[in-house]
Amino acid sequence: MRGLISLCRTPRGNLALNLAAGIFALAVSVLAARHFAGIGWPFANADLGLVAVAGLLFLLAYAFKAYGWHRLFAPHERPKPLTLAASCGAASVSGAALPGRFDEVVRIAVVRRATGGRAGVGPVCLSLFMLGLVDTAALMPLASTAAASADTSAGVRAAMGVVAFAGLGAAVVIAVLPRFVASGRLIRFRIARWLGTRVVSPRDAWQAWVLVLASWLARAFGLFLLLHAMGFSVSLPLAMVFLCAAAASGALPIAPA
Repeated sequence: MRGLISLCRTPRGNLALNLAAGIFALAVSVLAARHFAGIGWPFANADLGLVAVAGLLFLLAYAFKAYGWHRLFAPHERPKPLTLAASCGAASVSGAALPGRFDEVVRIAVVRRATGGRAGVGPVCLSLFMLGLVDTAALMPLASTAAASADTSAGVRAAMGVVAFAGLGAAVVIAVLPRFVASGRLIRFRIARWLGTRVVSPRDAWQAWVLVLASWLARAFGLFLLLHAMGFSVSLPLAMVFLCAAAASGALPIAPA
């Protein structure tokens, strides 16, 4: 393993990695092009003005989420928010053509590459785990609003209630995790000491929650406008239901995509 890492640090190793990254990006682009060629361009008859506004809201959502993710790193290991935004964008492009949790691998690879390896795999994975919890907690207000809406059926309201309850549970985990890791019974374990230096404070977690919630709200309004641009007459609560349903399986860190 060490020999492989040393090889990657040589000029030939860097060249090979760059070529592999370029081939991978080209393959993803080809797969995405084939995907849209098969189903057709979805905005052919859409209101382009509303589509543009929705696109700006989605872009703003990426910025909010990047800053929220930024707060979930330990202060001495935080990548730049622009790096995290770029990794989210790359993951969304790969998600259009590649199945499953491959987008998490793309996020880790982009952050590692952009920081020159200064951000270790362990801290990035821990930050993604915390981001999944914060994502779930941030869905709670949207799911609660959707559950209280009269525009949805009883089954959908019950499902949104489950999402809201999961968000409450995630918020509790985020609140108690720092105290749990710092407990006297666990501090003697190496993993607990490692986590103790990297688990974010409640203040940072709260700031991340506010930023991620702003990201979800921007997505909800963007989705609402996008559906109207494509001719679907839906209410904002129904757009929230659509967003929560699409995000629920991927919000929990252990859930399948």
